[in-house]
Amino acid sequence: MSLSGSCMCGAVAYAATGGAEFSALCHCVDCQKWTGGPYTSNAVVSEDSFSVTKGTPKQCDMVGGSGKINHHFFCGDCGSSLFTRLDVMPGKVCIKAGGLDNGAASLDNKINVELYCKDRVAYLAPIEGATQNPTM
Repeated sequence: MSLSGSCMCGAVAYAATGGAEFSALCHCVDCQKWTGGPYTSNAVVSEDSFSVTKGTPKQCDMVGGSGKINHHFFCGDCGSSLFTRLDVMPGKVCIKAGGLDNGAASLDNKINVELYCKDRVAYLAPIEGATQNPTM
């Protein structure tokens, strides 16, 4: 199943032809600051299947909790978080699920893994059935 999505204003769009390899919530402090929320919700796809189909996203590179670089991409017009390329996950793109089209933000109601659970905010419980990783 292919995925497509865009920013809030529509200036930047993207697609992944292969669909998600897995879904992940990330609770790291970097993701908390990136979203302004307690975690990011991600469809993780192969970099080879992913392309920006409209516009040019802006990029912000930060050192993550792993000590490696997190490359964050966002719309320069509306500020929507779009996707991340992580040096700690070569060959993968983490699409921020909120920008996905056609209700795909639900990630098929299945979260495979939760990352950086050591940073999970206290009011959230672990997702039943998801692998719980203290870090990456």
